[in-house]
Amino acid sequence: MKRSVVQAIFSSALGVLSLWASAGYAQQQDQLRIALKLSPEAHQKQQDDPNFIAILFDSTQPQGFAAAPPVTASPLIGAQRSANISARFALAGKRDVAPNFDVWYQVQLGGEPAQQVRRDTDAPALPQNIVQLIHDLIQLPEVESAHPLLAAPPPALNARAIDPSDDPRSPNQGYLNAAPQGIDARYGWGFPGGDGTGVSIVDMEQGWNLNHEDLAAAGSTLISGVNRDWFGHGTSVMGEMLMQDNQLGGVGIVPGAKGRVISQWRDQWFYNTPEAILDAVAHMDFGDILLLEAQEWDPTGAAGYLPVEVFDATFEAIEVATSLGITVVEAGANGGRDLDGYISIFGKQIFNRASPDYRESGAIMVGAASSGSSHYRLYFSSHGSRIDLYGWGEMVDTADTDLAGTANYYTCCFSGTSSASPIITGAAAILQGISFTRRGFKMTPSELRDMLKINGTPSANPAYDRISVMPNLKGIINTVFNDTTGGSPDIYIRDHVGDTGDVTWGGVSSSPDIIVRQQPVTDPDALFGAGSGTETNPALSQPVLSGQDHSLYVRLQNRGTGPASNADVTVYWSEPATLVTPNFWTEIGLVTFPSDIPADNTLAISPRLAWPADKVPASGYYCFVALAGAANDPVPTIPNTFPDFVRFVRENNNAAWRNFNFVPLPLTEGEWVKLPVAVPGAFDASREFVLKAVGGLPEGSKVRLRVPKEFAAQMGMKGCTKGEDVTVALNAGEMVQVGVGMLDAGSLARCELQVQVNDDGEAQQGGSSEFALVQEWITGGGVVEVGRVTWRFGEVEGLPV
Repeated sequence: MKRSVVQAIFSSALGVLSLWASAGYAQQQDQLRIALKLSPEAHQKQQDDPNFIAILFDSTQPQGFAAAPPVTASPLIGAQRSANISARFALAGKRDVAPNFDVWYQVQLGGEPAQQVRRDTDAPALPQNIVQLIHDLIQLPEVESAHPLLAAPPPALNARAIDPSDDPRSPNQGYLNAAPQGIDARYGWGFPGGDGTGVSIVDMEQGWNLNHEDLAAAGSTLISGVNRDWFGHGTSVMGEMLMQDNQLGGVGIVPGAKGRVISQWRDQWFYNTPEAILDAVAHMDFGDILLLEAQEWDPTGAAGYLPVEVFDATFEAIEVATSLGITVVEAGANGGRDLDGYISIFGKQIFNRASPDYRESGAIMVGAASSGSSHYRLYFSSHGSRIDLYGWGEMVDTADTDLAGTANYYTCCFSGTSSASPIITGAAAILQGISFTRRGFKMTPSELRDMLKINGTPSANPAYDRISVMPNLKGIINTVFNDTTGGSPDIYIRDHVGDTGDVTWGGVSSSPDIIVRQQPVTDPDALFGAGSGTETNPALSQPVLSGQDHSLYVRLQNRGTGPASNADVTVYWSEPATLVTPNFWTEIGLVTFPSDIPADNTLAISPRLAWPADKVPASGYYCFVALAGAANDPVPTIPNTFPDFVRFVRENNNAAWRNFNFVPLPLTEGEWVKLPVAVPGAFDASREFVLKAVGGLPEGSKVRLRVPKEFAAQMGMKGCTKGEDVTVALNAGEMVQVGVGMLDAGSLARCELQVQVNDDGEAQQGGSSEFALVQEWITGGGVVEVGRVTWRFGEVEGLPV
């Protein structure tokens, strides 16, 4: 019955669907395309039978349906692009699983082309029959998500061109001025790299005039797609950032940056935002900035545009970009919507940071405020906790063009979240350029997002406006880059052997720099420091023994360009768990480094941090967490939502985890080693997780996991039940999925790993005898590893005493 309704709505949608066209733009008629995400089982059926999707909609025609329109399906993201994403993740050493874009299809309906209507209304909405179509599609068990592939206008309001014979326009660019009026880009220009040199920016939208007199010298190029529509809009966006210092027009925020563009029109009639994002990512590197000058229709049918990540495929594409270290700046859209109150078609508050439904793409989302120094929120701006920053949403002086491609037009009045977003992009590029020049490295997306808020200019009424702050570059630079030596520190604790301080895509639970000893060490520098021979030895820690004092030592390195003064580290312990969130941390103490740490990447070892006997838990193996900070490189703030915490773990080199244990083999051959381990849920909401076992033990070894019966039911585990426990047999030499299911907020399943190592068998994993339990979080965009516990069995060689 449900399929009949879908088929009928497909039929009716063809009669009234509109591809909205900008005033004065003559466009060809087009056919309706739907982005469709199939379940894994349905995807396999489509692979086996290319007509499966067509049959899905055509198998049960409603009464009176005279002629079903032809339905054709093709990949939403090309196979080569999807393979490139997976390869990029693998090349970065990521243990996270790239989103599976293979299950996404674009479904095109034939029949009569869509009728044309104008899009010059203030609060446009999707036609109701398309809304109904999407709602009915997502009810099908074969369908996980769906949204229309319809071009929405970019998030700008109408602007007017100004006589190009006027004087040079830099004095009109108040957004370049000092706070509180502007972002103080002019101050940033006084620092090496502050003009954007060394930074690459890609603008994604629908059209540009890159031959404009004030842009041509920038040498911006089109990566891919068709330069098709809204040419004035794209020209104004690029002008804000890249107008050249050439005695013409104005000056962009970062005239020294490298600019490129990419179109959402993948060919003349194919509009595909996620594909454009992923193709941009394929041409970008860590530290580059991707600006999304677009907005989307509300799939619920309500009036008012929304940020592009409201659509699942686009969210997944953005998540790919930020996961690879590309900073994404996303226009908040001109729908005037309270994003905290928005309910998606799945009934979720996806934009509300206080909601358990919140999902984090990693993008910097931008709102719009007035150009006056009070900066009140403009009526059309999205607002709420998801908005990270705001910029001018009116009276922005920049380049402009017309349909004829006139190369010397300008406007005084570019507006919308479209004008606000390039201001934030330019501010980000200034900071990225200064960091790269002074420190020799670029910042992660989350580091840059946090930095842009430092000493920011609040809006007129923050409690009402809810658009966060506007960057104050002088306040940021004087706080973050305030040293007098011309350099800045960047201290880090390695997450694993081989970590160089960049974003960690490998293991995040095996730091060699958190060292636990049962006795004090006489000369820590000689045993653990530079030249000790133990710099890459992960086996320096000893098991915890109840009832006696312990000693902890932490190693830091400084990869910056200036010394790190007043460096200190706070260390915490937690019971061994596959996910170690702050609610399980117990502080051991803080240790301060007695002297500056030079900027030469040399290991610096802390003094002894005493762990008194009365604070030590029962004997066993534990997880340790270390958070480091120094003058001009402070300890990062711990987030209060789980999605943000996951990014905190991966993207902050001031934080490290040690959840790697060395277990001696029992004296009695064949004896089972029993190791307690906990499997927690997220701290803020019920979320879906996967538990995996990664075996690398010798042949003939045996492993089993004892779990509470209720937890086994939640995760779909099968095994031998005895009393209130279930024991699950695991493969000792391979990776297997142990279970998948929804875990309650704050839950904690205390389990026991039981291992019998065959010491005579051939070892796996490059000769080591290891076993790990891995916890992965199923997000809206794929699967992300959030933690693991690893045990290595055997004698520990070369342990200094």
